[in-house]
Amino acid sequence: MLSNLLAKIGGFVLGLFASVGRFGIFSGQVLSRLPGAGLRTVCQQIHFIGNYSLLIIGVSGLFVGFVLGLQGYYVLVSYGSEEALGVLVAMSLVRELGPVVTALLFAGRAGTALTAEIGLMRSGEQLAAMEMMGVDPFRRVLAPRFIGGFIAMPVLALIFSAVGIIGAWIVGVGLIGTDAGAFWSQMQAAVDIFHDVMNGFVKSVVFGVAVTLVALYQGYASRPTPDGVARATTTTVVVSSLLVLGLDFIMTAWMFTSV
Repeated sequence: MLSNLLAKIGGFVLGLFASVGRFGIFSGQVLSRLPGAGLRTVCQQIHFIGNYSLLIIGVSGLFVGFVLGLQGYYVLVSYGSEEALGVLVAMSLVRELGPVVTALLFAGRAGTALTAEIGLMRSGEQLAAMEMMGVDPFRRVLAPRFIGGFIAMPVLALIFSAVGIIGAWIVGVGLIGTDAGAFWSQMQAAVDIFHDVMNGFVKSVVFGVAVTLVALYQGYASRPTPDGVARATTTTVVVSSLLVLGLDFIMTAWMFTSV
């Protein structure tokens, strides 16, 4: 009984390390093919990934701003600090909620689309046909999609944060009646462009790299069956979400502990 349990645990750990190793090799192959990615294909992927995710990012950012403005006001008003609402909203969005929520939405929308696209190309033997014709699928298919996700993710995070701040202003100033001058002036005085905005931007870049690589790997490594592609898309969302949350903790501890 105990030996079977230990054997299962050992098999799971060995399989986990093997998956991490295959993912590392795959990531190295994709990154090494970046210089040969075509500009036209890269622009198409930026449009595909960014434009199709823009609506859900904008709407989500607006409602997150609504909630932050409402909840933040009710917390601050009990301390007589409702004029600091702009600072609370901006810090929350720029440092944490903007990059993290955008990455989670990005994984659910663009990540699954990339996984399904690569998985269907693999099941249809299109990638194998490219290799037979002497065309490198990493350079022709995977590298442009990685660059597209790498560029689109930080832009979407900035849009999310900006729309969220506007949503908080609508609720806090337009509906509740907080002083507009204090809302903007305290935000501008408290938010530092390098320490706050740039650190949030770095987070979004790292999240974009991680989510895009996971999505491409899951599609490339999926079984060439409809069930295999479906499982790969589900795995993409789960692994990407856990990876984003883990990386967020590590980078937050590294970036903001000295403050």
